Amino acid sequence: MSSTRLALFDLDGTLLAGDTDVLWCAHLIEEGVLDRETFGAANRDVADRYARGAISAEEFAGFYAATLGGRSAAAWAPLRDRFVRAAIEPRIGSAARALVAQHRAAGDRLVLTTATNRFLVAPIAASLGIGELIATELEVVNGDFSGRTAGIINMRKGKVERIAMWLDERGIARAALADATFYSDSINDLPLLEAIGTPVVVNPDPRLHEEATQRGWRIVRLD
Repeated sequence: MSSTRLALFDLDGTLLAGDTDVLWCAHLIEEGVLDRETFGAANRDVADRYARGAISAEEFAGFYAATLGGRSAAAWAPLRDRFVRAAIEPRIGSAARALVAQHRAAGDRLVLTTATNRFLVAPIAASLGIGELIATELEVVNGDFSGRTAGIINMRKGKVERIAMWLDERGIARAALADATFYSDSINDLPLLEAIGTPVVVNPDPRLHEEATQRGWRIVRLD
């Protein structure tokens, strides 16, 4: 049983200046994979409702999972890798990387936990040097992404369920969360922030800023 402290990080809006799913859709529009006129508006609507906490986890994750439907991970990989280099890595600032490095130097076990799907996020976690990833999983049928999610969506209460499963699978007591730190920007992460011993709010949205102020949680800026 491990006694190592956990340092959990949200990705979008926390370590990343932007949202991976939204940027992915913009990239697909630029590449001509998605239609700008019809899909651009839908993408903005979903992103806006997510920011307000006004969309279900199923609709949110399903919308973005659908962008990958009909192709295999291998077929998507070259486009995904170009996307990460061009649109994601420039949006991960030195302060975010320094924060991750600080916890690594302290000997903490680093975990990236995100509502974005694993296929998009795996190379981002690698770029950050975070070895553990909990993400929304994608269904695969006959070798191709089906355009649907699989299992518990890693969003809102799902993040609490997924980290509990992750701990159980590794023989780590759930009590480890009492000694853990979690960094997030979003009101959507309130359930996990409440479940963690040391919640830290990063570049918070207005609703989370209000919650953090009322609860006396630490608020930091990674600019």
